[in-house]
Amino acid sequence: MLQQAMDEISRGTAEIIDRERIEKLVKGYFDEGKSYKVKVGFDPTAADLHLGHTVLLQKLATFQKYGAEVQLLIGDFTAMIGDPTGKSETRKRLDRDTVLENAKSYQEQVFKILDPEKTYVVFNSSWLEALGADGLVSLTTLFSVARMLERDDFEKRYKSGQNISISEFLYPLLQGYDSVELKSDIELGGTDQKFNLLMGRHLQRSYEVGKEQAIVMMPILEGLDGVQKMSKSLGNFIGITEPAKEIYAKVLSISDELMWRYYELLSEQTLEEIGELKENVQNGSVHPKRAKENLALEITARFYNEESAKMAKEEFDNVFKANQIPSDIASFEIEADTWICKALVDAGIEPSTSQARRDIKQGAVRIDQEKIGDEQLKLQAGDYILQVGKRKFAKVKVK
Repeated sequence: MLQQAMDEISRGTAEIIDRERIEKLVKGYFDEGKSYKVKVGFDPTAADLHLGHTVLLQKLATFQKYGAEVQLLIGDFTAMIGDPTGKSETRKRLDRDTVLENAKSYQEQVFKILDPEKTYVVFNSSWLEALGADGLVSLTTLFSVARMLERDDFEKRYKSGQNISISEFLYPLLQGYDSVELKSDIELGGTDQKFNLLMGRHLQRSYEVGKEQAIVMMPILEGLDGVQKMSKSLGNFIGITEPAKEIYAKVLSISDELMWRYYELLSEQTLEEIGELKENVQNGSVHPKRAKENLALEITARFYNEESAKMAKEEFDNVFKANQIPSDIASFEIEADTWICKALVDAGIEPSTSQARRDIKQGAVRIDQEKIGDEQLKLQAGDYILQVGKRKFAKVKVK
């Protein structure tokens, strides 16, 4: 049992620091029923979570399976500073109302994956605001500027003469202090968080907490483009609150190569089952599209249910295989003689008229399922179905 648990915990990880401590904690659960504390922090800088966030959440669910109490830390205080990780410039501060609204949304979403009875939601403002000026100054004496500049992104910005604010130096200290306050046994994070995660170990030692947290780092999930980190700002994301048909269609849009990455980090199938499936795809006994459909069904069902996932598949098959129109597309009214590019923007299926022009030139725009090539087209009175690519539709009534 212990080996099976450690295999599941290790699955898909990029790096584990102090694996022996984790094994001891899990063994304590099996032998004596002892629980332990696993921390993960989310700064609520946006309203919704995407599949990239769920890589960590699913690993937390695995720990819960093997005795962990999850400390789900909402960084309502640190979000107002902004995590400098991977940033080439100082981030703008978020106002408190926005942070709190986003935090409420996060809490509603995480329990699609986590067991609420084994999860403690905590807000770091409850102790960081109480830290005060004296506590903050004391905290800053525990780490040097020279050590802070060893951090890769700070070093690059310093050498290139780019601005680094003092608040950005405070961020990893405050994240580390969260681990002091919570007395965490293990902390999870992405590989880009290594400096901040190690800070927790350092500060637990400095404050004589009596333990040093082990660290589990997960790889960064690539977005739909298969290249860059999944991000709402890059538009390459799959949001867990998106409609079921959108989640299903977006998973199907990933490359065959990226599909295996998603299987490893997102699927609940065992590595042995995934390995067998991959072998069957390679020898031709299973078509790659069938493997991808199964993954899309699994992920869609996780955030909705099996019935919704099957309906999403049927809708997709109707639209893309039988060339039908979706049954629930939005309707808009516009004036006669409206320029087609403006109509596409007004209908919400193009972000700008310049992008609409490019898509028309590339043959990606259809009216009533017929491709158009005239980017200067003016729509006359009538009812139309506008389409961009394979997944964007709108009904338009021209008055």
